[in-house]
Order: sequence, then structure tokens, then C-alpha cells
Amino acid sequence: MRPASLKQQASSGGVIFRIVGSQYEVALVSVKGGKEWCLPKGIIDKGETPEITAVREVQEETGLSGRIIAKLGDISYWYYIKKENAKCRKTVHFYLMEYVNGLTSQHDREVDDAQWIPLERALQMISFKGDRSILEKAQAKLTHVYSLHEKT
Repeated sequence: MRPASLKQQASSGGVIFRIVGSQYEVALVSVKGGKEWCLPKGIIDKGETPEITAVREVQEETGLSGRIIAKLGDISYWYYIKKENAKCRKTVHFYLMEYVNGLTSQHDREVDDAQWIPLERALQMISFKGDRSILEKAQAKLTHVYSLHEKT
């Protein structure tokens, strides 16, 4: 058997949020028959910037339109593509997005479900460590922004 080839892939996604009462809600998507909850993300298409991809993927996978307000950071991980016998290093760029409009029921077929989840609960539900670290960064940024509004 020949050694696996190496590939690189770039994706982009986002943490879209809204304020309901006194708490933040974020949209999570479920995959693999509802067994895993994650942040919406997808491959950067040729000619797209990471920001354009993030807005597009969040809209496709959650049914929600958002406006980028900050970059949250990147996560990288390796996975294996069996049919290509390739190891792939994937880097995902994440952005914090303010909800503009849309309904989670309008998500595409790539995901099993999309739901608004209170941020504290989302941190417990999220299936992947990298996604959790991005949600924690979003929480820190939102807490900072909210505390600034409280003082004005």
C-alpha cells in the first residue's frame, strides 16, 4: 500500500448570535444523524474570501443571515480521506456574526438540524474541542461588548 498523500483545505464558518431577554443565543447545526452538534462551516470556494464564505455557509447551514462583527480565530486539524488515501490538514477561519434575519427551519440538506441554543448550553452541547474553543472566544467577546453597553 502506498503512503497517504498530504492535502490542505481551507474552510470558513461562524458563530451567529442574537440576544433574547438577558442572554445570548447562538445557532448550532447537528450532523451525523443528530449525534454531533457543531458550528456551521464549509469550504472556501475559488474566488471567495474567508469572510464571504463564512456568511454564505452560515446562511446555507442555519437558514440565518448575519453580519460579521469580529474575527474569532482559526482552528486546524487533520483527517483522513479514505477514497483518496490522503491525509488532509484543514484550517477553519471563524467569525462572530450578529443575526440579521432568517429562520433555522430554512437550513439546507447538508445538516440534519439547526437550532438557536442559549450560549451556556451550547458550550455543553458542542461536540468538538476546536468548536468549543471558538465558542468560548465568542462568549468572551460578547461579554466584553455587553459590559461596555452596560456602562454607557
